[in-house]
Amino acid sequence: MAQLTLNSLYKTYEGGARAAVSDVSISVRDGGFLALLGPSGCGKTTVLRMIAGFEHPSDGTIQLGDRTLAGAGKMVPPEHRNMAMVFQSYALWPHMSVADNVGYPLKVRGVSGEARRRKVMEALSTVRLEPYADRRPADLSGGQRQRVALARCLVTEPAVVLLDEPLANLDRHLRQEMEETFREFHARSGATMIYVTHDQAEAMALATDVAVMSEGRLLQLATPEEIYARPEGALVGGLIGQGSILQVPLLTGEQRLFDWHALRHLLTDRRPGHSSDMLVRPQDVEIVEGGMSATVASVLFEGERYALKLALADGQLLRAFSRQPVKVGDVLGIVIRSGWRL
Repeated sequence: MAQLTLNSLYKTYEGGARAAVSDVSISVRDGGFLALLGPSGCGKTTVLRMIAGFEHPSDGTIQLGDRTLAGAGKMVPPEHRNMAMVFQSYALWPHMSVADNVGYPLKVRGVSGEARRRKVMEALSTVRLEPYADRRPADLSGGQRQRVALARCLVTEPAVVLLDEPLANLDRHLRQEMEETFREFHARSGATMIYVTHDQAEAMALATDVAVMSEGRLLQLATPEEIYARPEGALVGGLIGQGSILQVPLLTGEQRLFDWHALRHLLTDRRPGHSSDMLVRPQDVEIVEGGMSATVASVLFEGERYALKLALADGQLLRAFSRQPVKVGDVLGIVIRSGWRL
């Protein structure tokens, strides 16, 4: 096992108005779980395909430990990179049993007999599918098919497992179930994993590190906790969580975290001029008597709570939660316990 390093990766296509990937540098520690997070078209899948060897970088290098996989005129083909990939579509052979699907990469490599059977059963055990070894993919649920795909990539003991939005085709219940499977798979296998997703909840729940991308560029790389609590810039703040970005008078100095005393003063300051972006999470907005007045602009019942959009006196919108039912047009008192200057 070794660290995977992307150094100043670029990818441009002929006729493209801009680079699909621009100056992306990431180090994925051995045994880490990196999520590449961003909206469609941000370049995350292109990065994954360059790591896999399906795309040649226009510039930059990819290294696995001391071994250069791409760059400086060198391009190691996918089959020689010791990596495995799990796709959205599972890509299982319908005429083969689960065991034969999982064992196919070993068959291609010339592993046969008891050695192949043992490795297949070990891989199926990791994803808890030993009882299903003789079934066909058509007899399995979507979540079980995805587990077969995981077992198939694990059976060759790859240095890196690449996952391209593997939960996109599953319903909400199965996605939650498979998130637990991925966490367990990572813990039991010890494999380095790189996971592409546009779903920030998936990224935060699964990964040890999150790389947020937009328009081909890496915006921030940090742990889920760091990205959530201290996002860098309005794009990251808007992508992660359900926060609101408020405009406050221009702030100088190094202070980033603000309490209610400071925020109330900033939100009532009407001086014209340049402004700063302030991120406020909905869980930091409390509905209290005697607080700053805000008008309910919309209400969405989510089962265990109501999701609100509140209009402040200057027209800015703020997200909040309420345990009690409220109506559009109600005027509430609020206190903002915490804000983060972007």
